Amino acid sequence: MGKEVERKFLISSSAWRDGVEAEIRIRQFYVAAQPGRTVRVRISDGRSAKLTLKFGDRARERDEFEYSIPLAEAEELMAFAVGRVIEKTRHHVRHRGYLYEVDVFGGKLAGLVVAELETPEDVPDEMLPDWLGREVTGESRFYNASLALGGIPEIAA
Repeated sequence: MGKEVERKFLISSSAWRDGVEAEIRIRQFYVAAQPGRTVRVRISDGRSAKLTLKFGDRARERDEFEYSIPLAEAEELMAFAVGRVIEKTRHHVRHRGYLYEVDVFGGKLAGLVVAELETPEDVPDEMLPDWLGREVTGESRFYNASLALGGIPEIAA
């Protein structure tokens, strides 16, 4: 079992684009989602797929189990998606030794851009990049499962 410890932020400027190291095109969907637990399938760059189970409802930390699955099975599972299939491009951006994952959403969620910082450390505000906006850690409406079931949260639209 792994622990996912992350913080989420809205983006305040496009300055993050100068530091992009990698891009991954992602399609992901949920086959089960309820408060405190989700089952997600993620297809990356149309080449690989993972099944992820997440448990917990604490703002920054959840239990996470992740398994590679055959791409053909992931494509088949899409027929059982709860809500919408999320399309996004994930950009890897490093700042002061930390890896930020900046997700630019497409499709019905176009216009939403969220950055995640996955680390168990308490990174002080002065170490955060200037292009980060308001922190939305713990606001469930910014969780991908909520985005699949609902839409763009009003504050970000």
